[in-house]
Amino acid sequence: MSQKSITLPTCTSCNRPIMPREEASRFYCPNCHQVFIWRCERCRKFSRKYKCISCSFEGP
Repeated sequence: MSQKSITLPTCTSCNRPIMPREEASRFYCPNCHQVFIWRCERCRKFSRKYKCISCSFEGP
């Protein structure tokens, strides 16, 4: 029997793994539209900044 591992997405702001059913958001970078930005529930709530790894765009 083989075991499968699941890779959880991580928050772009705090690098914490985003758990299933967490009220996180995922969207393409508003500037370059190339990279998914993941935002965990806490970072969204406290409006923590994020930075795109492709174009260095920063958002709230």
